[in-house]
Amino acid sequence: MDRLRVAIMTGLPEALCARITELEPRVELLRDERLAPPARSIAEWARPRWPERSAADQAAFEAMAGEADALFGIPDSPATLARVLAASDSVRWVHTMAAGGGGQVKAAGLDADTLEEVVFTTSAGVHGAPLAEWAVLGVLAGAKDVPRLERQRRERSWDDGWAMRHVEDMTVLVVGLGGIGQQVAAKLGALGATVWGTTRSGEPVPHVDHLVAADDLAAAAAQVDAIVLTLPGTALTERLVGDAVLANVRPGTILVNVGRGTVVDEGALLRALDDGRIGYAALDVTAVEPLPADSPLWSHERVLLSPHTAALHEDEPARIAALFADNARRLLDGEPMRNVVDTVEFY
Repeated sequence: MDRLRVAIMTGLPEALCARITELEPRVELLRDERLAPPARSIAEWARPRWPERSAADQAAFEAMAGEADALFGIPDSPATLARVLAASDSVRWVHTMAAGGGGQVKAAGLDADTLEEVVFTTSAGVHGAPLAEWAVLGVLAGAKDVPRLERQRRERSWDDGWAMRHVEDMTVLVVGLGGIGQQVAAKLGALGATVWGTTRSGEPVPHVDHLVAADDLAAAAAQVDAIVLTLPGTALTERLVGDAVLANVRPGTILVNVGRGTVVDEGALLRALDDGRIGYAALDVTAVEPLPADSPLWSHERVLLSPHTAALHEDEPARIAALFADNARRLLDGEPMRNVVDTVEFY
């Protein structure tokens, strides 16, 4: 292959389309701004709202995708992706915008032959720094008891104060030591925290003071002051943090989730919040998104919610475009690609 036809399925701005072909001139872009308009803001990039397409326009959009060798982004939805791949003889690579794009691939319900023939990659690594900062925010907000401060402000109460917790005196367990988890460990370590982390390999990880075997999560949870979750959503991680883990935690433990919402059993979390085992929960993700309006998480005083936007930053589209261009070069040159999705566990 000496050229790579890439169909732009997302609202990638014109300047970044040009950047991809500048970084890798062997890429030929297929795009139709009428059917997938360029994003005008980071909010539109995160949650694009496509124009209502007629049946003919939708067919043209999917046909454009099917003529390509690679797709930049999931076309509309996992269901559309499945239709495109079933009808195409040319698509051999799909790049997803999310770090956890494996979940979208799994949701497409692709057959074994398609999973074997098509390479799927994610944008892992692009979002690590902002997610790590948000994790630190969650730990700090719990340590300083922000709900109490907010309540006192509303009540105009100037009381005698209380002893706040200091991060440098805390032990924080990072569950998942991939790219995001390692950045969380570095930032918390810089604040003086003692950092523990779960591992499958047992290999040392920078800024992690103590490694915990993945099977020992429940026992480790009993010995720390805060738990930060950075795990992908897979069959192995679904509801991993439930009654068995939360039964062990110390009263007032802080829980932060910047991974996938399915990792937490939300019923068990609410019970732990109500009886004080969890003193504060900071959640950028929930099991069902958008979070249903009747979820008790919305109104719980000791819960901080972010609508899966903690990873967003103005440079995100440019960094994903550069990652994509590098992977295009690797594909064309026959080199291993970065961030390839494991199509067994889908992460």
